[in-house]
This record gives sequence, structure tokens and C-alpha cells, in this order.
Amino acid sequence: MTSVDPAAAPGIPAATAANETRLWGGRFGGGPSPAMAALSKSTDVDWRLAPYDLASSRAHARVLHRAGLLTDDEVEQMVGALTELSAEVAAGTFAPIESDEDVHEALERGLTDKLGTLGGKLRAGRSRNDQVATDLRLYLRHNVRALVAELSSLEVALLGLAERYQDVAAPGMTHLQHAQPVLIAHQLLAHAHSIGRDVDRLQDWDRRTAVSPLGAGALAGSSLRLDPDAVAAELGFDRAADNSIDAVSDRDFAAEFCFAAALLGVHLSRLGEEVVLWTSTEFGWARLDDAWATGSSIMPQKKNPDIAELARGKSGRFVGNLTGLLTMLKGLPLAYDRDLQEDKEPVFDSMEQLMLLLPAVTGMVATLTLRPEVLEAAAPQGFALATDVAEWLVSTGVPFRSAHEISGAMVAFCEEAGLELDQLDDDQLAGIDERLTPAVRSVLSVQGALAARKARGGTAPERVAEQLSALEALAAAHADWAASSPVAAAL
Repeated sequence: MTSVDPAAAPGIPAATAANETRLWGGRFGGGPSPAMAALSKSTDVDWRLAPYDLASSRAHARVLHRAGLLTDDEVEQMVGALTELSAEVAAGTFAPIESDEDVHEALERGLTDKLGTLGGKLRAGRSRNDQVATDLRLYLRHNVRALVAELSSLEVALLGLAERYQDVAAPGMTHLQHAQPVLIAHQLLAHAHSIGRDVDRLQDWDRRTAVSPLGAGALAGSSLRLDPDAVAAELGFDRAADNSIDAVSDRDFAAEFCFAAALLGVHLSRLGEEVVLWTSTEFGWARLDDAWATGSSIMPQKKNPDIAELARGKSGRFVGNLTGLLTMLKGLPLAYDRDLQEDKEPVFDSMEQLMLLLPAVTGMVATLTLRPEVLEAAAPQGFALATDVAEWLVSTGVPFRSAHEISGAMVAFCEEAGLELDQLDDDQLAGIDERLTPAVRSVLSVQGALAARKARGGTAPERVAEQLSALEALAAAHADWAASSPVAAAL
């Protein structure tokens, strides 16, 4: 094992020389082995928390001052130095060095470089356990607002596409086969509803995450007369944690975020799958804008839906992040365990990948060109009006079981004769079943089928217009929520 040379720091005992930059080490006779230090080092991941760590440090300094542990002059110097350090971190002029174990150690080094021994007073009443739990909550609460801003933009793009093609009929599908006609706007709004639920889920998540762990210390709280509620308020939290053990060990908020990200990823994947299908030669329902597609290195004719395919591909990554995090958490005893160092990579990866993916998906949707003539020609295909025939029979008093059989026989006859439902003459209708009178033709049109679906949630034009209006208001509310981060003021 490589030992630390005490001569590197003349006049300082070996243990102190080995550990002087560590936030721990007084009971150790030497520094960690190189392999231990390499395994323990996390600045490549947790440096993302630096702005939030500095914000929580400023709040903690003020609480130390109110508790009489810092003088007026000391707190002024400390907050000033932390503010300077924040600017240096933002500018990239202060960064971790090789010997820094984590973001907390790096920033304390920066503070003590500015303030000397005064910088060491900031650690009173605070552990890295409550510190990192606070930092991660701040990071997520701040960045989730930016994520919701991107989601509201995607909502607007979906609503704009639906509005442009609001009156265009299309085949509604089940099992990827023609089922019943719908307005294509109705299908697009279904995707908008799923994105709206993703936002609702994140807003609900924020309510549970708005609890500050700072003041919990390592696990038992502090004896220094600190005020956790004051820190919580300054950092934009609703309140301080009620249980110090739970405060430092809880990662529900991280797992919940990863679940919300995974489900959002699934929704984006399903949207992407439809874009892949719709823009294929076989469907021909839509065309991608050149700026939101790619080509082939060998096939000149290709126009590939890479954004949609990457949305599908990344959904597996989001699910993997959730699974990895939950698996890491499942066996941990209370309170803090070093396993929790592994909580950040899945969280950061899910957030960063979503922020990379969403603007591209939004651009793809906003510039997508649908082909009304293809959609409307396909809408009645596959005997898509058979259900309307059955329901028309029910309206004349025929039990649905019988109506279903009659409509099915009508489809079988048409398949055998090579006809569509609306091509049957009076004699052919009567030959299938005498209850199929010429009046059935009133439902053998796509527009009639659409107009009939006017109950709440249906695809009738007036119901689609109502949905569109309601979702526009919801998207605006989501954008407003995204713009009002309670964390931003503390940064």
C-alpha cells in the first residue's frame, strides 16, 4: 500500500497531514489507500449539486448566526465568500481537484481558502448526510420546473397539430387494425392527456419533496439550538422534516422522480411509435420535416424518424434507472448508508436525458405534416363502421347480442362479395337480415359515425373542440407553474 509521506507537511502530525483536506479523519492514523480513494470519489457525478450545496450553506450560515454561533461580522464574511464561490463555480473558475472526495469537500476547500479557519465553522450542526439529502431535493425541485416547461411546450405542439387537422377523420385502431373512425385530433389529444398526467404527477411529487432535511445532522438532529424551519423557508421548502432519521435516509423522492421519468419515457415512446408508423410508406399518413429527420449513409431515398426511434430507445434507459435505484434502496437499514452515493447517477441521467429528448420530440411534433386525403380515405376501411350498424340495430330495439351477430354477418357477406358496407343495395341488406332496412345507411358514413359519438370523452367534433379548449388552458397553467420555482430565489 502506498503510504502518505509526513514530510510533505513538515511539523504536522502524520494523521493530520494525511487527512487535512478530508471532512473526516481525526481518528485515523493515515489517509485512505489509492483504491479506496478512487472508489469513494464522486465529484464527477455530484458536482452538479454545487449551486444547491452553496445555497444551503448560505442558509445554514444565517441559522448559525441566529443561534449565536457566528458573529455579525463572521456571517457577513461567510455569506459573502459563499456568494463569491457561487459565481466562480458558475463561471468554471473553481472546480474540484483530484484530492477532493466529493462536492462538499471541494466547496469547503474553496471556502477555507477564502476565509481560513472561519470557513471551518460552517460545518457546525450539519452532516454530509442531511446536506446531500437537501442538495438533491433542491436540484430536483429546481430542474423539475424546467422539465415541466418542456412538457408544456410539447403539450402546445400536440394541441397545435390537433387544431390544424381538427376536422380530419382517420382510422381508429385496436390491435393495430382498423376499429372505428375517429378524428385524428382526438388521437393527438389522447397523447396530450398523457403528457398532462405526467405534469400532474410531477406537481404532486413536488408537494411531497418540499420537505427540508437540513438540521437532521448525521441522523439524530442537533443540540446547537438551530432552527430547521428557518432554513427550510429560506430554501423554498414548505417545512422541515419531522423525523431526523427519516430525513437523511429517505430517497422516496428520488425513486418517485425516476418513476415519473420512466412513465413519461413510456408515453414518449408510444408517441414515437405512432410517428414511426404514420410516416412509413405502408401508412403514409404523415411526413416529417427535413430538420427533424435524418438520412442514410448508403440509401439516398431514406428519411428516417430518428427522434421518434430515440424516444422509444431511451424509454428503456429510464425504466432501467428506476429499477437500479429501487434495487439499491431495498436492503438498506436506517439511517444513512454509503450505498446512497449511488442514488444520484440514475436521477441525473433521467433528468438530463429527458431535457435532451423533449425539445427534439416537440420540434418533430410541431412540424409534422399530416395527409388528410390519405387519412380520410383510410377512415372507413376495414369495415370500420360495423359497430355503428350494430348500435343502429340496438336503437331500433334489437338486443345487442343479435345486433352484433347481424353486423358480423354483414361484414362476412361484404368480404365474400368484395364490397364495402356502404355499397350494399337494399336487396343485399334484406338478404342478410330483414332488420337491415335502407335506413341503416344513415350510419354508413364516417361523418355520421363521428357525429354520433357525442357523449363525454367521445370523438364527435364538438367534444374534441371542448377537449382542445380545456387542454389549452391546462398547458398554460403548466407553463405558469414551471415559471414559479420556489428554489430559484435561493440560488
